[in-house]
Amino acid sequence: MGYLLGLSDVPDGFAYPASFIRVVELGLVDLEPWRILEGDSLHARYRGLAARYPQRRLVPFARRQDNDDVACWQAGAREVLIIHDFDDSGRELRETLPSFYAWLRRAIDDLIEFEPDD
Repeated sequence: MGYLLGLSDVPDGFAYPASFIRVVELGLVDLEPWRILEGDSLHARYRGLAARYPQRRLVPFARRQDNDDVACWQAGAREVLIIHDFDDSGRELRETLPSFYAWLRRAIDDLIEFEPDD
């Protein structure tokens, strides 16, 4: 799982939830329109969010392909924040979900409803 952020990259006190690790190990990374971030795109998004929203300590893990929404954890919290990336600071938070599994349920609902443009 070298394509996730390492301990030296994330804010102090952050650890990936076991539920997330399980889903990644099962290979459930493409839940169109959501995609689990990995490798260079994960690192770039992590750095970009830190620059755009320095008041938050965000750790992104998925992005939505049809808009600028990014699913993140905030260091020290278990909730998942849906951040509308590139929005003005203070307006970026779209939604808060209580856990990774709550986000996963939402992502599966989005997968069922999603119709890509032809």
